[in-house]
Amino acid sequence: MSKNYKYSFLALILVLIVCFLVNISLGSVSIPLKDIFSGLIGNPTEQESWQHIIQNYRLPKALTAIIVGSGLGISGLLMQTLFRNPLAGPFVLGISSGASLGVAVVILGSSVFGGVLASLLISKWGVVIAASLGSFLVLLAVLMVSLKVRDTMAILIIGLMFASITAAIVSVLSYFGSAEQLQQYIFWGFGSLGNLSWEDLGILFLIYALGIILGIAAIKSLNTLLLGENYAKSLGLNIKQSRLVIIIATSLLAGTITAFTGPIAFIGLAIPHLTRQVFNTSNHKILLPAVFLFGAIVMLICDSIAQLPNSDFTLPINAITSLVGAPVVIWLLVRKRKMVF
Repeated sequence: MSKNYKYSFLALILVLIVCFLVNISLGSVSIPLKDIFSGLIGNPTEQESWQHIIQNYRLPKALTAIIVGSGLGISGLLMQTLFRNPLAGPFVLGISSGASLGVAVVILGSSVFGGVLASLLISKWGVVIAASLGSFLVLLAVLMVSLKVRDTMAILIIGLMFASITAAIVSVLSYFGSAEQLQQYIFWGFGSLGNLSWEDLGILFLIYALGIILGIAAIKSLNTLLLGENYAKSLGLNIKQSRLVIIIATSLLAGTITAFTGPIAFIGLAIPHLTRQVFNTSNHKILLPAVFLFGAIVMLICDSIAQLPNSDFTLPINAITSLVGAPVVIWLLVRKRKMVF
């Protein structure tokens, strides 16, 4: 790794730390930086309630933002490399649509189950399990197809078709759903980083870590795939095995994040492009950790904006990620007029 890249990574790590601390300090109650440090290490703060806010709400939310931003960014990078398509994102395989279908069945179809069972299904864990199950079923279908189809682009098209089917079913359920059910489903679709307890965060992190490990293990395959599938085969790369590892890694990251936080737009599609523009390389040994840092930083910034500092209101994180991030990427692409891919 060249000195320039080392300095760039050092700068990104420092920016990440600053964004992390700023994110924890902002909210309906503004907390001074010295009390943030005290709260993080468990020392008493100026006001007793601040320590509770930091340790039980803001710290888990900030860590969730890092996991979501880095996880979606890396899964987007994996998909763009696998399909050699700059418009591919982490949800291109229909994973997000599968999660949305699972949640729609629970929320919009809950009246079918009735009584106590319906209330259990609409609970937080009921929604998470439904979203995970929906993602898993779509993943299973895509994996079965990937074992039989040789053309990678065909898998991309099939993934989009699965997304269309699930979206159609959700539309039918929405048509028959009540106003209250529709409102609940729409709020889930806004996305949220602040609903996770430490136990929830622990489960999310375990699955996220497994997805990251698989992504790191696929770095050599990703670099080889940039040369084209035919050339990669001539170099001895097992295309089906590499494709399987990449799809599973993406599904673990994107599917789990969607299940716990709802669908979050922009990050998975745009962060890899933003990283390539800044680092000007296609080497995944550099891109993967850079995307991790960029994704975490952008997500923390978006969450800080969504909190509306010194206000009790919180804007939908799904909207903020697109409103804040998309113009930045457009500006970078127009300024450089070249896409490294």
